[in-house]
Amino acid sequence: MIEDIDTENLDAPNRPDSPPSADFSHHVHPHPSADMDNNPAPRKTPRVTVEEAEDDDGTQFSYTGRFFEPQEDAGWALREGETKFEGYKRDQEEGSEHPWAPFEDVEEWDLAQWLVKNLSQTRTDEFLKLPITQNRTRVSFHNNRAFLQKVDGLPHGPDWSCRKVTVRGNLDDENGVPLQDEVELWSRDPVECIKELIGNPFFKEDMAYSPARAYADCAGQHRVIDEMWTADWWCETQQKALPKGATIAPIILSSDKTCLSQFRGDKSAWPVYMSIGNIAKTKRRQASARATVLIGYLPAVKLDCFSSDARSLAGYRLFHHCMALLLHPLIAAGQNGVEMVCADSLVRHVYPILATYVADFPEQCLVSCCKENRCPKCLVAADERGNGFGSAMRDPESTKEILERRKNGQHPPEFEENGLRAVYKPFWADLPHANIFLAFTPDLLHQLHKGMFKDHLVKWCIDIVGEEEMDARFKAIPDYPGLRHFKKGISTVKQWTGKEHKEMQRVFVGLLSGAVPSRVLAVARSILDFSYYARLQIHTTETLNALQTALGVFHANKDVLMELDIREHFNIPKLHQLTHYVQSIMLFGAADGFNTELPERLHIDFAKDAYRASNKRDYEEQMALWLQRQEAVFLRGAYLDWISQQPHALLTGCTEQHSFNSDSDSDMDLEEVDAASSNTMTIRTGHTLAKAPAHPHQTVEKIVKAHGATDFLPALSSFLRKNLPQINILPGIHDRFDVYRQVVIEAPPDSRVGDAPKRWHVRAGPEVVASGRKPGCPARFDMALVSDGPHSSRLHTLDGKIFLGFCRSCVRVAQVRTIFTLPRQFGTYSRALAYIEWFTPFRQPDPSSRLHQVSRSTRQLRRNAAVIHVDEIVRPCHLIPKMGQSVDVTLRSGNAYEVVNDFFFNEFIDSEMFCVSVVNRL
Repeated sequence: MIEDIDTENLDAPNRPDSPPSADFSHHVHPHPSADMDNNPAPRKTPRVTVEEAEDDDGTQFSYTGRFFEPQEDAGWALREGETKFEGYKRDQEEGSEHPWAPFEDVEEWDLAQWLVKNLSQTRTDEFLKLPITQNRTRVSFHNNRAFLQKVDGLPHGPDWSCRKVTVRGNLDDENGVPLQDEVELWSRDPVECIKELIGNPFFKEDMAYSPARAYADCAGQHRVIDEMWTADWWCETQQKALPKGATIAPIILSSDKTCLSQFRGDKSAWPVYMSIGNIAKTKRRQASARATVLIGYLPAVKLDCFSSDARSLAGYRLFHHCMALLLHPLIAAGQNGVEMVCADSLVRHVYPILATYVADFPEQCLVSCCKENRCPKCLVAADERGNGFGSAMRDPESTKEILERRKNGQHPPEFEENGLRAVYKPFWADLPHANIFLAFTPDLLHQLHKGMFKDHLVKWCIDIVGEEEMDARFKAIPDYPGLRHFKKGISTVKQWTGKEHKEMQRVFVGLLSGAVPSRVLAVARSILDFSYYARLQIHTTETLNALQTALGVFHANKDVLMELDIREHFNIPKLHQLTHYVQSIMLFGAADGFNTELPERLHIDFAKDAYRASNKRDYEEQMALWLQRQEAVFLRGAYLDWISQQPHALLTGCTEQHSFNSDSDSDMDLEEVDAASSNTMTIRTGHTLAKAPAHPHQTVEKIVKAHGATDFLPALSSFLRKNLPQINILPGIHDRFDVYRQVVIEAPPDSRVGDAPKRWHVRAGPEVVASGRKPGCPARFDMALVSDGPHSSRLHTLDGKIFLGFCRSCVRVAQVRTIFTLPRQFGTYSRALAYIEWFTPFRQPDPSSRLHQVSRSTRQLRRNAAVIHVDEIVRPCHLIPKMGQSVDVTLRSGNAYEVVNDFFFNEFIDSEMFCVSVVNRL
């Protein structure tokens, strides 16, 4: 239910010598207090883990190839319990209810899901009153009111409550009475939300209850860090602060103000989201998994009752006051622990502790009570943020002491030295075992992709080479499957998102080569290296050292920008934040688990859609009720999915799952496959062709002309002599071949960059001429890495030689011109073939860009061509033409591979290639 709650006065009056501040008052009915008595000594019970074999030294080896050193005195179970889903099932069995109750059957439940997800209340009412709905569908609810009564009868998550907060400003009205605003704080009990998360059976396989150090070797010399439970914070907090057997629920908070109204109006919301580090970060990143929940809406008000010079500080204080109210239940829970039923149906003594706070830079400063010209994590001076040196970290206890002395009328010099704001009651002051300054995690979106790359590096390089030259270079970048081509350059792009920033990074180093001085190129390469290392989902000691080295290379070469009059200083807040990345990853795990892109994505589900469902007046209450109903339907869908997987499912005669939203929202970008699985045939493991050729029965003349396969017949004859010596037939100009447009290569995931299998496209499509209203399509003959023999699809190194599985084999770049199969006169040959043009073996990297170099391979003044098996293609690759200091005006994306002879091998085309080309050389 949704209820209004009042609270008592929580703020001290202003002192005469302190700046004007908000005076907050409110009224509250206290929540029923949980039993905070200490539990008896926990009984250690066996834990289900992923480890399979134990070595003599006590470390354990898992099927993932990593060695674990678990912390045995954490995560103990007290007894068996019953999850909410198990409770629902028991109640339904005892009451002889079917799982879809209060709906009549599975079809009515499916309709209810569709109505809640897609239609407004008005549209729902109109639909239910249609004659065809009433006469044929005959559902148990005849109008929207009856339908919502059924929805409201479904179990849902923790209740919403509203607190009224009165803000008294420093301005008076015409009668001399101080102005005041009454604002609303909408919230849910965070402890109850944690119970929902940690006890959700759907997260059972993605849940950890105790920390463990992971290593790549049995000697424990090479740390592996990915999930929060493999990092240092959890281990250290477990050992220093909590009793044996305790289970930590590391709280991940995020907040970000967002605009609700479109085109007109100024309505805003300030959602606060929460997740727990027990859940695997891959699951947390999926918005549809609901592993991150909304716990409150902070007041997003203008505070017109304050003068302009006092409004900012008042906003700081209002934020902390409301956050303190919102998170107050965590104080007792973090001190004493709470018994919770976990996803594995075992009861544990759980301590919810604030671990990380995901926010952009202004919000970090707001949370840490510091000015925006200072670092929210450390005490670096305001004018020394560009020197690259480390500084002492801020300390919560000393900060609270300084703020308390300031509140009491003193003027401690540390207040100004540390750049603090006069927020006397930070919300984090009483949260047990929390260090808010360490809690801020890397913000890849705003600090790297938008910040250092787009706002700074790209701008610096444009100032050096000129906007026109930069646009011309982007126009000349060759095509690659899934790569965005800026066909008009980048100067015409008006709206940038994180995706555009990442697309530019994929080609930026090779594009700059030759256009900027070598030290500027070193600066660019260092930022791109840092960006690609920082986004790795698994880190080792070597990758963290490389991350720090990349930042060191930047600082060693940055002075060239001052020499070129591009920069006067490097006192850049986002640059300084990069110095904290290694520490944050060591403490909390890989940065992909804390990206601000997820909260921005969640704004759609938990703020914008909810606002659009309201009548735009007093919308907060309507948003909360709408979200409660959405959550109720989602939970019932998840429950039905869970029931269908049980050995004795109640869903008799129905094996179909009926989840509310089963779409995957993983951050991993998978390229689209044109041929559906039903229309494809697998020609060999990992390589797939369309079931029907795009161009059947093509003549040799057509192949030579359309595909540029000038030596098709000689190359095919050489292939047949080598691979089919028993065939005496030579290919001729009258033979016809089935030609395919592309091959799709399926590769196992590289866990360093994602958990989803990769599907790469290698295209060999001729030009399609426009016909009528149907647009044409340029020719696409992709570059690929080609191996000479049997191989695994996982590359291990790339330095001219690669190791493929357990077999050492040469790999070279080749351009794929034609993908075809042999006609029947050559016998039954199941393996598809490709006509390719070789490039030279990899030469030494360019000294400035450190990119490998290749050139067209020729033989007797003709391109060196060959016919190979398609399954010898390892994966697509990308080459960037050497453009020199100024790009040729005739060079275009469509002709770059044909008119240029020398190329850079693009190591940044995707994260997998970066790992193969760069990370594996560490």
